[in-house]
Amino acid sequence: MAQSVEQFGLATAINPDNLRKKLDNLGPNREDRTTSMHRFTPSPRIAPPAGRRLGALIFVVVALFFSYGCSSSDTPKAGLFNMPPSLSGSVTPTSARSLSSMEAISRGVAAVTPPGAALKDVYYQFDSVELEGEAIEILKKNAEWLKANPKARVEVEGHCDDVGSAEYNLALGAKRAQTAKDFLVKQGIAAERLVTISYGKEAPACFELNEECRVRNRRARFVMFTEVPTS
Repeated sequence: MAQSVEQFGLATAINPDNLRKKLDNLGPNREDRTTSMHRFTPSPRIAPPAGRRLGALIFVVVALFFSYGCSSSDTPKAGLFNMPPSLSGSVTPTSARSLSSMEAISRGVAAVTPPGAALKDVYYQFDSVELEGEAIEILKKNAEWLKANPKARVEVEGHCDDVGSAEYNLALGAKRAQTAKDFLVKQGIAAERLVTISYGKEAPACFELNEECRVRNRRARFVMFTEVPTS
């Protein structure tokens, strides 16, 4: 039996001295391996240098900047004041609004029609209600605008210079306003869209007492409003 065990290389298991030597030779290595597994602790993380961290941060910021620039360049920017694309071309610009002479008097300013107004003034010769060539052309353009804007209602104002009495100039201004209205009606503008009023010499466009100023004050003005006055 002892011989068969020895043949299989197990004789050392029977001999205590040999077994002790084997254990002494294997023990330390096995213990070292075992304890090294149980006593393993991860090495502490070492923070990258400050310069490396700053460089990484700068890289991220630059990358975000370029990515934003590329994406935003493909998108059209809306202008502070731009008309929406759905409405562009379908809305006409708003013309400058003329103050009525009553508004001008209440504000203490000259009753002047702004250059951008849709309806222009017409002018008369001294003590006259006759329409001359330039005045006729202006009234034709005013009529065309009124036809293109059928909801617009207009007050036709008659004005005079400072020569003569207040009563005389009120009557003369009324005739001038009526002459301008009659011409517009003949051009196809409905009479109910037009009303007349005379200010005589009480609402001048120019306050200086000279001929140049008087020429500017002999006129008919056209002021738009939303409803026709009842008076």
